Amino acid sequence: MKDQKRQFNKPQDEFESKLLDLTRVTRVTAGGKQLRFRAIIVVGDRKGKIGLGVSKGLDVSQAIDKATKVAKKNLMIVPINKEGGIDHEVEAKFGPSVILLKPQKKGKGLMAGGAVRTLCQLAGIQDVSSKVLSRTKNKLNNAKATIKAFELLARQI
Repeated sequence: MKDQKRQFNKPQDEFESKLLDLTRVTRVTAGGKQLRFRAIIVVGDRKGKIGLGVSKGLDVSQAIDKATKVAKKNLMIVPINKEGGIDHEVEAKFGPSVILLKPQKKGKGLMAGGAVRTLCQLAGIQDVSSKVLSRTKNKLNNAKATIKAFELLARQI
């Protein structure tokens, strides 16, 4: 009886992954248009490790798998204080995107939107306020600017 109800336990991955953006990309060549999918994946363990991966594939699942592998290769450590926030204000720029991250009091919560919110959640930051100072809505540039802000935080500590 017990053998019939045996469950297969897959080893759980220590990282959570979230799809930030999925777009169709075409390249026009002499032979016609080539359609591909570009996936942007954020991987984090909610304890200070985070990675960002961008990759293209012939179909959606291939693009997501490749981007997840790239994200796991590009892991970095985000400095988080004991209260679950950041220590000081930091501003970072990547391309046209400018991101401002400010520390908050304990219990205020995560005041961020879009790509910045996703990155902060997966990094494990609980109390932070952010503002996108530029006019761009490009999720990839905003995510890369946030990663750059995390790198600046790590460098200054």
